[in-house]
Order: sequence, then C-alpha cells, then structure tokens
Amino acid sequence: MPASRSRTHDWRKLLQQIYERGGAIEFAIAHPDRGETDPSLHATGPDLVWRVKVQKLTEEEIGVEFPVTLGREVRIDAGTELVAAIAIGQNRWTFRTHNMGEVSGGTGSPPGLRLKMPTEVSRSKRRRVRVDTQAVTLPSVEIWPLLDPKSVIPGERATELAFESWRKGETVDGDELLSDAVMPVIGPKFTADLANLGGGGVGLVVDHENAAAVGRHRIFWLRLSLKPDIPVPLCASGKVVHTHIDSSQRTYVGIAFDFSFNPAHESQVADLILEYIDRQQELQRQARDQRDAGRIG
Repeated sequence: MPASRSRTHDWRKLLQQIYERGGAIEFAIAHPDRGETDPSLHATGPDLVWRVKVQKLTEEEIGVEFPVTLGREVRIDAGTELVAAIAIGQNRWTFRTHNMGEVSGGTGSPPGLRLKMPTEVSRSKRRRVRVDTQAVTLPSVEIWPLLDPKSVIPGERATELAFESWRKGETVDGDELLSDAVMPVIGPKFTADLANLGGGGVGLVVDHENAAAVGRHRIFWLRLSLKPDIPVPLCASGKVVHTHIDSSQRTYVGIAFDFSFNPAHESQVADLILEYIDRQQELQRQARDQRDAGRIG
C-alpha cells in the first residue's frame, strides 16, 4: 500500500493516540454548501479555528471539550456542521462532522461536545483545510509591535463604542479604527495567519521574512477583520508566551491577550467573538431551511 494511502487509512489509530495522550483536534464552523441558489447565504468572512481536547472516543462519537474564549464557553448548537482536522506535525487529516449535542459531565467526566465520528478523512496541506467542496482558510491578522502599552486605551475604547453602535443598528466603518487618532504607538506592520483561538489568546503562523519582528518585540497590537459579517474588527494587545519553528521555517507564535490597561475591553473582545460564531451558525440555519423548503416545494 502506498505510504500516503496508508497514512490516510490509519487515521483512526492516530485519533486514538491523540486521545490517549491528552491531545486535541481542531474545528471550525462549516460554511453553507457551495452551489446554493442564494449567494447571500454563503459565509465569506474569516474562519475561526478552535483547538479542543479530545475527552472520549466511541465508534460513533468524538467527545471534545467546549471551546472557550476569555473564560466564556462558545455555544455550538446541536446539528451545527463543522470542518474538523487531526493534525500531527506537518501531517493533517480533515473531515466533515456535526455537533450531536452536549455532554453534561459528571464525576471525572468534564462537560463537552459530542461530534459525529467520520467514516473517512482526507489528507490536506498543513495550514489549509479542504474537505470536499468545503474550505477553511486561515485568516490574516494585522500586527504591529506595541511600543507603548498604555497607548492602546483610545483604540480599545473606540472599538468598544463602534461595536455598541453596530449592535444598535447603526452604520459603522471599521476602517476608521485605523486612524492616527485612535491607533496606539506602534512600529512597522506585518501580517500573520491566525492558526487558532484559545481560551485567553491566539496562535499565529508567521512567515520566515516576518519572524525577526517576533524576536525583537514581545508585545503587539493585533487587528483581525470580521467583514463582511461584522464591520467592527477584533482589536487587542497581546504578549508573546511561546514560539517554535516548524519544518517549513515558519514561526508559530502563541500570544496571550493583555487587558492590563483597560480590563473592560476583555468583555468586548469575548462578545465580538461569540457574536461572530452565532452569525456563522445562523447562516447555516438559513441555508438548511432553504434546502428543506426546496425539498418540500
């Protein structure tokens, strides 16, 4: 059997190893199916990937912990379709699944989600997930070295006010948050891919040409666009907590959000992420209702 086919064939064994070692898989909310008659139902915003610990395996289910952001659980509705990945080193196996519901937990059994065990998986590039016609592409994050941590307050406050206005139904231009009046004291900008969101920060993949900036600085100002679903970007400062270089000479950077100078901003960032996930799930529901209506018609 060819090596590549063998590695795909043995994915269940690899998943079992991940579980036994207390490891994790990744998942993102799946986009509505391509080819629907109404293109407005297609999610086109960035894909937010969560890394969640595998807590249980059966023939039919993969039990995982709840995704969490800044101490708050990310609610994933039963029936929500997901694109998931098993990642080991530079190897990646992806599959479609859906949330079968929650596990309440008990003695020695923490609460979490029950994901449908796939019948097959696909090999994919390490940092791009492709499953059938579905694709999850890591969004780009704008990053600036933060030269004066206290200077983030105007920018964070401006983001909070913009988000409040948008929630009230007002028209908001997120690009205004890049004006000199609200931007903190920063160095030259570079970009990175958002690998995943965690409980208190983000994982980024930085290309070799920008890795030097990570070595020179430890505190950064981050900006992630959530357009077209939400016009207000995710803006926050963060501190580098760990780095490592992969075989492609890209630097993986773990950054913990820092709200030292404006603690109220933590709640706004969490609200923004949760709102975005809710909207992604609503797009799925709309597409599903449309498909069901078409079948009945």
